[in-house]
Amino acid sequence: MQKHPLHILFGLIIIFSSSVAVSKAELPASTKVDKGEVEILCRSLEAEWRKAQTIEGVKIQESLRCDPDNPAQIAAEVKGTNNISMETLMNTFFAADAIIKKDDRDGDGDPDLIIIKLEVTELNGHSPDFDGLVPTFDIAPAIQPGLWVFAPKTRGMATNSFVGNDANPLLRAPSPSIRVEQGDTVWLHLENSHYFPHTIHLHGVDHPFVDNSGEGNDGVPQSSDKFVLPGQSKTYEIRPRVPGTFVYHCHVQTHVHVAMGLIGMLIVEENRPNNWVQTFNVGGGQVRHPSKAILEKYDSEYDLHYHAMDKELHSIIQNYNDPRLIAKKMNREYDNTDATDDYHTLNGRSFPYTLRESIIVAEPDKDIKIRMFNSSSEMMAIHTHGHKAVITHYDGIEHNPRSQIMRDVYDIAPAQRNDMKINTVDDGLHSYGEGIWIFHDHMEKGITNDGMNPGGNVSALVYKKYLNEVGMPKAIGEKIDPLFTKAFHDRKVPVWQDVEGWNYGEIDATDYKAPPPAAQVAVETGPKPLAVLEKEALQNSSGNSAFSNFIIGLILGILAYILFLNREKIMAMISQMKGEEKNV
Repeated sequence: MQKHPLHILFGLIIIFSSSVAVSKAELPASTKVDKGEVEILCRSLEAEWRKAQTIEGVKIQESLRCDPDNPAQIAAEVKGTNNISMETLMNTFFAADAIIKKDDRDGDGDPDLIIIKLEVTELNGHSPDFDGLVPTFDIAPAIQPGLWVFAPKTRGMATNSFVGNDANPLLRAPSPSIRVEQGDTVWLHLENSHYFPHTIHLHGVDHPFVDNSGEGNDGVPQSSDKFVLPGQSKTYEIRPRVPGTFVYHCHVQTHVHVAMGLIGMLIVEENRPNNWVQTFNVGGGQVRHPSKAILEKYDSEYDLHYHAMDKELHSIIQNYNDPRLIAKKMNREYDNTDATDDYHTLNGRSFPYTLRESIIVAEPDKDIKIRMFNSSSEMMAIHTHGHKAVITHYDGIEHNPRSQIMRDVYDIAPAQRNDMKINTVDDGLHSYGEGIWIFHDHMEKGITNDGMNPGGNVSALVYKKYLNEVGMPKAIGEKIDPLFTKAFHDRKVPVWQDVEGWNYGEIDATDYKAPPPAAQVAVETGPKPLAVLEKEALQNSSGNSAFSNFIIGLILGILAYILFLNREKIMAMISQMKGEEKNV
């Protein structure tokens, strides 16, 4: 169909006029949402804890992060609770028999019989006594999913003090990293302080199927072990011959108990003389007393434990108090094939809390050891900004140095461990220089808190010159203060309302009158497809062929009759035209 130019011009004028009218119409006002109380970015008041120091003969590296580990706790983890003074022990929440170290059987200057006692703790669970959760453990501002964790045996209250519900520092996610030395005899003693049965399976760790008494030692109820019922205890015996980064976890109703948090790293350190290893790294992050073998190759060491949680599962223990109801909801009604990961954590916290305790502190020209563990149910792709790391081990097994791979994205499957080396030499390959270089999951939902970004398992490798006096990154981008509010994570605050010089707040439509709607413009329909035209032509030709033939024949007959009547004139005209051609 041919389009008339005037039609096109007229249509364009109408459309342009309508758009101008809309652009001049007043829009609803933009209002700023009150984000409420902003938390103190760094709450830790223990400045002395950040310093390098020696306690009970234990050398403890400095930790410049906002929320460092208690040095007295580290001394107890290295020496054992039986080998420290009462004063040091009382500065921790450890029970007196939480870590027993004794018997230097090979005479190399360190103990060879290690007795480690674990309990099972519920965090953010339902309280029958008041309307609230106890003990509380926030993974991000006001976010408190229900959790179960293995924890070192503690003394005293589960809460940090008499005046609050927050958990004491030993009761937290994730289940703590455990370190033992290659060749030591280790008794891992589970005291089931929970209301459900549990076991411990030593995933990847060298251990016998049965212990010295002939009882099962693999932690699997279907093949080797009886349940460790509430109030009961069980000791698992190991004497690991192979060093590496391994795992321990509950093997009862594994599909939900592991997801609830009953899983952690178990690291076997290489044997060295006088090698007192840090038995627990509660909360993960920096290892402030690395082993002798690690210090031969590295300047510092970090444990990075990634986990994810489904709100539906983790809210069950907050809605019910009767173990029978919890068991029904969790084991029979909850379907983990329909699960969705809502919260993504690094060392038990989500961004922005990861900045308080899970940053990697760096200096130029240093080597950093990282043990990375994925205990979630989905693949992760961790990306480091500003650095490329070398993957040295998979699942605790060292790769041939010639086959070790340098990357900046590290794929890590569920239950998998990657050991990595980061070198901070500024050569454009290993490092791009000093700065605040974040690292995060590139499966993008991993950087959200229940779908809100920024959040999730984001943290940062921060050079010392970019840390402030309380151990927080001196960021030069947008302000992070609004992220430390309950309102932001409750989805009440527009994500861009605090951008300087540009208010993209909430729409306020109070008393707003919308402009009248623009007149509708008739739009000429486009050309028909060729197939449609052919079909219509075929239909028309078949329906009107007789009449068309009649008309054509009539016209041709009339033309022939006119030619016959004027035949003499036509012949004369032809003769005259021929004569003129000859004269020319």
